[in-house]
Amino acid sequence: MKYVKKLTIYLMVCFYTYAGINHFISPDYFLSIMPPYFPWPVEAIYISGFFELVFGIGLLTRYRKYSAWGLIILLVAVFPANIFLIESQDAQNALGITRQTAIIRAPFQLLFLGLAYWHSKT
Repeated sequence: MKYVKKLTIYLMVCFYTYAGINHFISPDYFLSIMPPYFPWPVEAIYISGFFELVFGIGLLTRYRKYSAWGLIILLVAVFPANIFLIESQDAQNALGITRQTAIIRAPFQLLFLGLAYWHSKT
């Protein structure tokens, strides 16, 4: 189990670092799934990208526990974008996915939350 935990840490670091960088490279991608009622959408994309980078890289440090909790908070904070993606045909079209794919994609947030929680228990 020790090796699985180590592997998932490295996978999470890669995933969150890649996603965080993409918030700065391709903000329009994330804007397309931003709920319209959310204030300051561009700023929120950059801020969430920054925290994905910080918390993702933080998993490799002695602050893993805090980084994992930061990721949990971040995943909960961005979940409305997943709901909006399920509800919005325009958002689905922007990402080139179907509603079915959006529905299948949403529960993966639970897996990501579970992994982050597991790593908060170092």
